[in-house]
Amino acid sequence: MKDLLPNWMKGLNQEDLEFIKTFIVQSGSLKEMATIYDVSYPTIRMRLDKVIEKIQLSDNKKDDSYIIQVKAMALDNKISIEAARELIENYRLLKED
Repeated sequence: MKDLLPNWMKGLNQEDLEFIKTFIVQSGSLKEMATIYDVSYPTIRMRLDKVIEKIQLSDNKKDDSYIIQVKAMALDNKISIEAARELIENYRLLKED
């Protein structure tokens, strides 16, 4: 089934997909989303921005899947931005050899 998904969806986790579904069902109303998730409008806006960044990462044709995955982990706060930069830099150096 995952093979049938467009590339931009493959980089999203289940939580992101549920967020997008709720966003669509609520006709894109961030105010309604904030009410549903019981958070402030700026918090929902920040969450949406992170999902948008993940989608844009997946559409980036110059990066391979490893780099996209590392960037997504940084966006999800699973690793620090500094760690992501270091991993990507080391990976690119290894690929040059």
